[in-house]
Amino acid sequence: MSGIDPYKIKISQLRILVAVADYSNFSEAALQLEISQSAVSHAIAALETELGVILFHRGRNGADLTPVGEKLIAPARQVLDLLQKMAIEANRAKGLKGGNVRLVAFRSAASHILPALIAQFRRQFPLIKVSIIDVDEHFEIESMLRSSQGDIGIVDLPCSKEFETWEIYEDEYVVLLSCDLKLNQTQLTWKQLATYPLILSVKNSCSLKIRKYLERSPEPVNIAYEMREDSTIVGMAMQGLGAAIMPRLAAEPVPSELQVYSLPVPLERSIRAAVLKDALHTPAVFAFLDVLKNSQVSVTKARLV
Repeated sequence: MSGIDPYKIKISQLRILVAVADYSNFSEAALQLEISQSAVSHAIAALETELGVILFHRGRNGADLTPVGEKLIAPARQVLDLLQKMAIEANRAKGLKGGNVRLVAFRSAASHILPALIAQFRRQFPLIKVSIIDVDEHFEIESMLRSSQGDIGIVDLPCSKEFETWEIYEDEYVVLLSCDLKLNQTQLTWKQLATYPLILSVKNSCSLKIRKYLERSPEPVNIAYEMREDSTIVGMAMQGLGAAIMPRLAAEPVPSELQVYSLPVPLERSIRAAVLKDALHTPAVFAFLDVLKNSQVSVTKARLV
């Protein structure tokens, strides 16, 4: 007895086999596949002849799988699933020949995190356009993602439940002081911090976190200035007007006139990528998400004293 040649089995026969098994009826399977009932009957009969086994018990009430048919239906489904995956990957590859990815980020992330990621992405997908929209506040990022003005957000505050997020970088809050002070240490004490007028950001993402942190101080602190622009905060510290407390990325590149010190107790912010959970993303966006998830973000930092 000669063996069965599996390469003679047609994909159309497997589709019909699965459809008849799903609906237990030749005519219903034909209706769902939009072909004639005779075409279904002919395909199943030809497949049974090729395999040398009976796949269905035919009767007035429909068609039920035989014991051997039960054993063969699972691998038939697996073959069709693999073909579907092949089609998805091929379509995705076609989609990666063009397209656009819109990133929405706060400014220090847009300046110091995204350029390296975009360069890495463009090496893999040179035909996909990547744009960055930089904004001031966290709520603006969420709003732009909701209104489909952006695809991926880079945030530094927790998002509402409609978003999926994952960490891409951990950023330390530091103290910037004029080099003229020449402190021989890398970390300030609470007592030392309390001796300086403090220069903080007025932006919600930073202000709330730092103020809550400063409530832990055993010494009374003096919040002397609250500024909106990071560059203004750095400039005021350069002039010796006080100690600037800000995320390290926001201070980069740190001017040579300033020294970077650690806070009395470490304080960090989690920088995360965010997307809407139910958004229908393009292949280009999924490709950039893969780069975000698999990359180790590296940022050159000024050294502590």
